[in-house]
Parts: sequence; C-alpha cells; structure tokens
Amino acid sequence: MKSLILISHGHFCHELKKSTEMIMGPQNTIFSVGLETIEGAEDFRKKLLTIINNIEGDFLIFADLLGGTPCNVATQLLMAGHHFELYAGMNMPMIIAFLNSQMLDQEIDLKRFAQENIHFVNTLLEQNNDEEDEL
Repeated sequence: MKSLILISHGHFCHELKKSTEMIMGPQNTIFSVGLETIEGAEDFRKKLLTIINNIEGDFLIFADLLGGTPCNVATQLLMAGHHFELYAGMNMPMIIAFLNSQMLDQEIDLKRFAQENIHFVNTLLEQNNDEEDEL
C-alpha cells in the first residue's frame, strides 16, 4: 500500500487529514507536514525529508498550492532524484479517492478525479428544479 504525505502552509494539511479521518477512520499511511510562519524553506525541507526517510515503499505527495513553498520544496526534491508523484491543489475528495483506490487495489487518475469533483452547487440546484418543473 502506498503512503501519502500532505504538505501545506500552516495547519491546513493536519486539519485536512483529521477531516478525512472523520469520514474514513484513522489512517496510518497518511502523514502531514505544515510550513509554520516562523519557518523557512530549509526548515520545511528537513521536516519533509524526515517523513520521507521513514516511509517504506512508494508514496505520493499532495501539496496545497502550486508555486508555494511546500510544493516548491517537494519539486526540488524531485529534481534532486527523489521518486514520488507530486500533485498540487489537494482537496478532500482527492484524498478519499486515493484511499479508496489503495483499498481496492485500483489505479485512479487523481488529477481528473479532483477536477471532476469540484461542483457549483447553485447550478446543480437549478438543474434539479428544472427537472422537477418538467414533471
């Protein structure tokens, strides 16, 4: 089973992990590393490498924001020869889809899944109302 590292500015990654666990139960293959306001890129890099070096097997990294320090540090690790999949723009549906794919031993296109699971609810409600009017 692959592991997952959530990285972000501040506590977003930690809280996203907690929220996911409310739905999916405790997850011992998900780790989170947040960049604190008093830290720089090198501090974050050390924390991230500590997690990476303690993971056995393959892992993915989900970052909060493309171009942000956490994602940039992970990108630099990729460029330095580390091997992992890196996705920016993480959200809870992505994490749940990853966990489900691991439980079912199925591949998933995480980028497509994340994009397809962003919905403008107002439009969904309007479509639902239009369908009810037709009945």
